[in-house]
Amino acid sequence: MLVACAAQAQSAVQPPAASAAAAAGTPTAAPAPAQSAPRPASGSDLAACQALVQRLSAFKPVDCARLAFLPSGHQSVRGRPILVREFGAPVASPRPSAAPGADRPPGAVLRRPRVLLVGGIHGDELTSTATVLRWAEWLARDAAAGQPVPFHWRVVPAMNPDGLLARPATRVNANGVDLNRNFPTPGWEPKARKWWEGTARKDPRRFPGRTAASEPETRWLLAEMERFAPDVIISVHAPFGLLDYDGPKPQNLSPPRQLGRLYLDQLGVYPGSLGNYGGVHRGVAVLTIELPHALELPNDLELARMWTDLRRWIAEYMQRSAAAQLAAGGGSGVDGGSASPRP
Repeated sequence: MLVACAAQAQSAVQPPAASAAAAAGTPTAAPAPAQSAPRPASGSDLAACQALVQRLSAFKPVDCARLAFLPSGHQSVRGRPILVREFGAPVASPRPSAAPGADRPPGAVLRRPRVLLVGGIHGDELTSTATVLRWAEWLARDAAAGQPVPFHWRVVPAMNPDGLLARPATRVNANGVDLNRNFPTPGWEPKARKWWEGTARKDPRRFPGRTAASEPETRWLLAEMERFAPDVIISVHAPFGLLDYDGPKPQNLSPPRQLGRLYLDQLGVYPGSLGNYGGVHRGVAVLTIELPHALELPNDLELARMWTDLRRWIAEYMQRSAAAQLAAGGGSGVDGGSASPRP
């Protein structure tokens, strides 16, 4: 049994003794690194990150050198790299040797909860990518400062870089396909086409594609889900100003009722959507965050509140999910997780 007790997990990470602003959830500056300026990690795609930041120049800039996003090895329709960054590595067992009754072998790896954070599925929702970049910056800051990074994160700021970098930005990718209607949900053909022709009235902004998973961006995320095997997927959108959820509800745990000022208001499922594919079909918790505006980013205080609420919910979800597995007689190699109140 490799599940961390919830009480132990919460006590393992204490909120920092900081200013009143930090206690209220306002992002605080990390201690300055030893070098004069952060250097990008080897192989990082600084230019691609800077192109995103330049496109989002209306918002507070982020430091691409510190973020050090890596090319995933896959590209958009127009050949732009899909960037990723990982935070929080698996931890090894601290036990030097196995004792009688030990719950894990020596050197065993305790798999941390895996969270896939995706922004920019729709290119014209600029605040989606800006929010993911801001949260990634806070993860990078904490990691650089030696602060605990809760969970094992894989961060994708812009799944649809072609749509984001187009002038004007477009919801669809360069092939004119709505990526959030292109996932291979059961019965995609003919449901997706029927939904587009009927409910969507052939809106070109919601065209699902000619076949399921026809787009390179969709196929990349499908492969990423197989490789990373996330426990939770966070998909950031705009501008409905609500939370939506698809997926399991362990031990009657409801989806988060609130993240910052956003409240749960489930929209239902659509043919070809990520929530339908990941949450309903694959049984992975998929939380969709719909920001209030596509072009007006919440301030840092509000983003911090959302970030804190999000991590607390992930921790609770993982703890109850692990407990449900144990109650059903199955072991769990997943740490229950913890979340510091620090944004």
